[in-house]
Amino acid sequence: MKDNVLCFGEVLWDAFGEEKKAGGAPMNVARHLVQQHVNVSFASRVGKDESGKGLITFLKENKLHSNLIQKDNNLPTCEVTVELDAKNQATYIIPEPVSWDNIQLDKNLTEEAKNASIIVFGSLASRGKTTRNTLLSLLEETQALKVFDVNLRAPHYNVADIETLAARADVIKMNEEEAELLIHGGNGQLKEKIVEFQKKYHTQTICVTKGENGAIIWHKHEFYEQPGFKVEVADTVGAGDAFLATLIAGIIDKQPMDKVLVEACAIGSFVTSKRGANPVYVRDEITAIRES
Repeated sequence: MKDNVLCFGEVLWDAFGEEKKAGGAPMNVARHLVQQHVNVSFASRVGKDESGKGLITFLKENKLHSNLIQKDNNLPTCEVTVELDAKNQATYIIPEPVSWDNIQLDKNLTEEAKNASIIVFGSLASRGKTTRNTLLSLLEETQALKVFDVNLRAPHYNVADIETLAARADVIKMNEEEAELLIHGGNGQLKEKIVEFQKKYHTQTICVTKGENGAIIWHKHEFYEQPGFKVEVADTVGAGDAFLATLIAGIIDKQPMDKVLVEACAIGSFVTSKRGANPVYVRDEITAIRES
């Protein structure tokens, strides 16, 4: 059976001033998986408004629209304000409640989760009770590999809910700031902290991304590290999503983890060198970054 990845969570408009781009971490991961030739489906909820119609058109154009995209009669489609600092690091102003706070457990979603080989989820869409309960039900029923993209957006989380999701995950990806919040124990060194975290949650794979300094992965009792690649940064939006998609594709292909990590860092760096979360891959540029 061909591997099928289900990405679950938010879809939204990122507003950069007057410019709007379709976004949301799980949708971005799905788009990057498409570029990496992985069979993927995407589940979310939009409002019955013009913004929602626009997102549905966008998802159709990108082969991500299906009966897993629910429509909400009352809650609006999400539009996020993105602010970039002097280093082009992004911060987000996210309204609440919005349509993806109300993702319902239905037959289509349940069947898709049961048939998936991998399910990808984050923390943002689980900020509210309805969507969080839907996700927890799916995770209970599926035999899929469970991939948790921590992706914290203050103030839209609490640590107890994050720990609940972490306890159900086989693979966890977080950045350094998220690791500092979630990982306790050890002697203060990141590797020791990761080992203590793994002992608590029995996670198969733990990845901590470190921005321009690459990433570290604990996978089946071994550490893998990559120091990162130097590129001229356009913005950091979507880099972590590209990294995660590449990690997932590597797991599907049963590639050696050291090779997967190099490719994930290279593609993540390529994305930071372009505007927006989902630039079209230019393989020659990615190869040049990887070999730099």
